[in-house]
Amino acid sequence: MSMLSASTINGTSVKSPRDESLGDIKDLMIDLTTGRVAYAVISFGGLLGIGSKLFAVPMQALKQNAANKCFVMDTTKERLENAQGFDKDNWPNFADRAWQTELHKHYNTPPYWG
Repeated sequence: MSMLSASTINGTSVKSPRDESLGDIKDLMIDLTTGRVAYAVISFGGLLGIGSKLFAVPMQALKQNAANKCFVMDTTKERLENAQGFDKDNWPNFADRAWQTELHKHYNTPPYWG
């Protein structure tokens, strides 16, 4: 499917290619100059949501798996845990191109604006 509502995507699970749970999508970040969904914010770790961290992931790093109603990200739990995360009360500046560039390097995706 090529179109989904944001409310449908929020809460969708994210898994590795080996079917490991990598968390679930909590929010989407939209670039208002292009209208493009640039990043998904994934909640991962902790127990019952306590102690979990948030991670920004470029949308092109996620592939929809409609049959299993999830997204698949070609990474491991360890790689995600080593990404720069943030907590729910201290979000990064998503407009900072240097931060965005580092994020795309970590996930080996081309910057969406290029």
